[in-house]
Amino acid sequence: MTDSSDYTPPKVWTWNKVNGGRFASINRPIAGPTHDKELPVGRHPLQLYSLATPNGVKVTVMLEELLALGHGGAEYDAWLIKIGDGDQFGSGFVAVNPNSKIPALMDRSGPTPIRVFESGAILVYLAEKFGAFLPAEAGARAECLSWLFWQMGSAPYLGGGFGHFYAYAPTKIEYAIDRFAMEVKRQLDVLDRRLAESAYLAGGDYTIADMAVWPWYGGLVQGSLYGAAEFLQVQDYKHVQRWAETIGTRPAVQRGRMVNRASGEPASQLHERHDAGDFATKTQDKLAAGT
Repeated sequence: MTDSSDYTPPKVWTWNKVNGGRFASINRPIAGPTHDKELPVGRHPLQLYSLATPNGVKVTVMLEELLALGHGGAEYDAWLIKIGDGDQFGSGFVAVNPNSKIPALMDRSGPTPIRVFESGAILVYLAEKFGAFLPAEAGARAECLSWLFWQMGSAPYLGGGFGHFYAYAPTKIEYAIDRFAMEVKRQLDVLDRRLAESAYLAGGDYTIADMAVWPWYGGLVQGSLYGAAEFLQVQDYKHVQRWAETIGTRPAVQRGRMVNRASGEPASQLHERHDAGDFATKTQDKLAAGT
């Protein structure tokens, strides 16, 4: 690895497979499948293919919240996509999401299956399908969608920017960490100022905007993302802390965080979800058996 102070960009960039740190084995500059592999299909109308990263948690939280409201049509099968193993490059997954990123959703409730990819798009799709968690009134709807798209545009600075260089990069680059830490703290300040005047991001009601932002920034201020809570002094953002704690106590959120989780304490993991009863056993017997 060339020291950053001595690095001069070449005239033409070429792919060095050795570079890339923790994710070097799955990062590549081309799209498309690397192997043939069909996706499993369960018995429910909604088929989710995901992993419990912050982007994946957005969707499982939404589905669990819909079920908690009594929307039986939101029953779903959640299949684990192991991105470290390259599952996202299988032909079946690429057919659902040509961008090879989790989460990806297939809605088989109608005569023609509908694919939906990108976490924000999935949240909007489900909200409109079930008429929940997205305000109908024009002003409130605009506020909700504005914060949803704020998250979609901001999170790459938190994850791919700060998170990568602070936690995953093979070398620590002061300039990169400082640059992205500054931006993440600015984003936290944006949230804190908004939540000082509003219980939730779109106003007084809990919406898909909160479901989108919470797994990223809620996780950050509660110390579960990148181990950076002290570094970023997250205790200074009192209103974000209050909001994160409030959302984290919701039973549907707690269930949603477990789905497709394949790391951490075994009791917090539910590799696949096919029925509400799966939460009762937490699949601990399956985990212990390595299945």
